[in-house]
Amino acid sequence: MSARTYVIQTLGCQMNSHDSERIAGSLDSAGYIPAPTGTEPDLIVFNTCAVRENADNKLYGHLSFLVPKKRDNPDLQIAIGGCLAQKDQGAIIKRAPYVDVVFGTHNMGSLPYLLERARIEKSSQVEIKESLEHFPSALPARRHSPFSAWVSVSVGCNNTCTFCIVPALRGREKDRNSTEILGEVRALVAEGVTEITLLGQNVNAYGVDFGDREAFAKLLRACGEIEGLDRVRFMSPHPRDFTDEVIAAMAETPNVMPHLHMPLQSGSDRILQQMRRSYRVDRYRKIIEKVRKALPNSSITTDLIVGFPGETESDFQSTLDAANEFNFLAVYSFKYSKRPGTPAAEMPDQIPEEVVSERYDRLHQHLNSISLRVNQQVVGKELEVLVSDIEDGRAQGKSRDFRLVHFEVDQYQARPGDFAYVKITSAKPHFVLGE
Repeated sequence: MSARTYVIQTLGCQMNSHDSERIAGSLDSAGYIPAPTGTEPDLIVFNTCAVRENADNKLYGHLSFLVPKKRDNPDLQIAIGGCLAQKDQGAIIKRAPYVDVVFGTHNMGSLPYLLERARIEKSSQVEIKESLEHFPSALPARRHSPFSAWVSVSVGCNNTCTFCIVPALRGREKDRNSTEILGEVRALVAEGVTEITLLGQNVNAYGVDFGDREAFAKLLRACGEIEGLDRVRFMSPHPRDFTDEVIAAMAETPNVMPHLHMPLQSGSDRILQQMRRSYRVDRYRKIIEKVRKALPNSSITTDLIVGFPGETESDFQSTLDAANEFNFLAVYSFKYSKRPGTPAAEMPDQIPEEVVSERYDRLHQHLNSISLRVNQQVVGKELEVLVSDIEDGRAQGKSRDFRLVHFEVDQYQARPGDFAYVKITSAKPHFVLGE
């Protein structure tokens, strides 16, 4: 029999993307192969997010399109994993009975076995573990890039943000031993990886399991000693756990990139308190000031939520003011989404959707003007770019400070994985152009 083919659709964050590489690795190990472009796969896997309601709508929208495919090909298998699977569990089968397998965030490696059992028993399989079966990075992986990789330092989160369902789905924070982390990084570098991104739901809280507040700073410095590792990034840190030692490690470790992605969520202290974010704008401001003093060419990106329950026009204006003050290179902005089981979902003064949408549009326009202003600051400068894609003589990649850079190349100038030195000639809100 020929090998069964698969595709994986990732609906979520960097952690989901990293998990999808592990899901692919588990399938590869079981004899599956990625479906060639333009062919119909034997298996479709959705790796899901549950942070916002839109994630639910997106998944069930995708599933509805598969009904006729499943009817025409009963051997087609559909599997749902990730945070939404952990949250909804058997409810997914009730809503979409043609789904073959539902598996949670803690048992990704079980997918091949569950698929086989579904085929033999000709019935849907739901397996949700309540605790971690294997640390994600202990599973095999099929990486999307031969030169850039994610490395998990922890899973889960100990914070209690009132809007967030992630701790309930991924559990309390569990840290990896630094020896294991550095061993994985060295193995990746030996395979040709030049850039790694350290991942955690709250990455700079790393060390809470073994009582070392400076463990993350030590980890950054240790990554700096690995020969052949050109770039180290990390996301996403929490302002509460950000220490001066991490800033020093960033500044003193040459391969740690001058880019900080640190969620702010709101520019209003009152809303931050309602979110239970455990810091205020001034605390955030002091961190940014220290980072920019230690790394003058650094860039800052963030997350912002619009329309949290009780948000007034004054609160929203504070968010606009904070974005302007902090000169964010880029912002991942979201409309507040009510998630069942979170304290925020039960709060009074839920904001009408039309108000949230109007504020979101205003914020988006405001952020575009800020991003353009920040990108214009590098026009005329030369940036080192790690080339990620080349198509039809056009290349793109990320600079050290996380700017997306587009430039023209010929076949002799650069390949994906190369470092190119690009002189920036013009700027747009979401990227810069150069030669």
